[in-house]
Amino acid sequence: MKTYRYVARSKAIAARALGDEMMVMSATNSTLFTLDEVASVIWNAVDGVTPLDEIVANKICTEYDITPEVALKDAAALVEGLAEHGILLLSDQPLAASSSSSKENS
Repeated sequence: MKTYRYVARSKAIAARALGDEMMVMSATNSTLFTLDEVASVIWNAVDGVTPLDEIVANKICTEYDITPEVALKDAAALVEGLAEHGILLLSDQPLAASSSSSKENS
């Protein structure tokens, strides 16, 4: 598994927060994903310019009892899985900040 440094949301999605979870639908094939509380924290933090390890250190490790190494491994697996479905974009270089036109509502 490769650890991608930068992650951004695809523009071909619709998302809505439901409590501590996030519902995300792919606009390309209508696949629906439910993100748990921790995955939702990552989802809300990805912007294409903040490195994934920084998101994990500042958003996950400060709120949850987990080591940075384990948290980063889990976060990398999550973003890779979502990227395989076209929900997230991964890059070794910063990506343009994702658009707020993804219909995300709180």
